[in-house]
Amino acid sequence: MGMSLEERVRSAVAALLHAAGESQTELAAALGVSQAQVSRRQSGTATWSLTDCEAVAAHYGIDVLDLLAGPTRAAEALPARRRRVPGRQPTAVRQPTDVRRAAIEGGAR
Repeated sequence: MGMSLEERVRSAVAALLHAAGESQTELAAALGVSQAQVSRRQSGTATWSLTDCEAVAAHYGIDVLDLLAGPTRAAEALPARRRRVPGRQPTAVRQPTDVRRAAIEGGAR
């Protein structure tokens, strides 16, 4: 049997973190949550909500369906400008409220 949806999302988030060269702390800041909350979601103690998934996808510039499809599809969908390049300084992270607001407003339409 394949991975559950929750496992696919956790794996996809891990793949995106790695591909973008970001830490859980950086993702947490972008989402407006604590690093501990991201850690709990990644360990399976807590789950990624649909709103969280939309915010993660928006942060990485991918479609939420690519995130839900799993790690391979999510990493392949990551725009080149978001990919980690050795020696490159990290790009500025959007303000937490911008990503969260975009996800919430996008879901309310």
